[in-house]
Amino acid sequence: MLAEDPSAVLVDVRTRAEWTFVGVADLSPIGKQPVLIEWQSYPAMQVNPRFLEELAAALGAIPAAREAPLFFLCRSGARSASAAARATAAGYAACFNISDGFEGRLDVARHRGTVEGWKASGLPWVQS
Repeated sequence: MLAEDPSAVLVDVRTRAEWTFVGVADLSPIGKQPVLIEWQSYPAMQVNPRFLEELAAALGAIPAAREAPLFFLCRSGARSASAAARATAAGYAACFNISDGFEGRLDVARHRGTVEGWKASGLPWVQS
């Protein structure tokens, strides 16, 4: 959907630390960039009170942004589900949670990124 629909947007709601140290989705092969907006800020992990305002600002250049497909991504799908629900309640019509997240669930060795999620699925990503 991100590649097929020019209006589709990936909204990564993880923390700045996660973007910096774990990596981010690389949408450059399809000519896009993910929108990075913290749902919660590390270390307090309080919900970002400006989330909807920051989302609206990030989507401002997209025609009919309230109707555009928005795909929400976090580490494992929990925070992104909350962010997608909040955006839906605010009037965004097509919000989707990426349920396995960027790193997925823990594997048997208690590591993420090997069983499910963006990384384990072989989707493009980069690390700084």
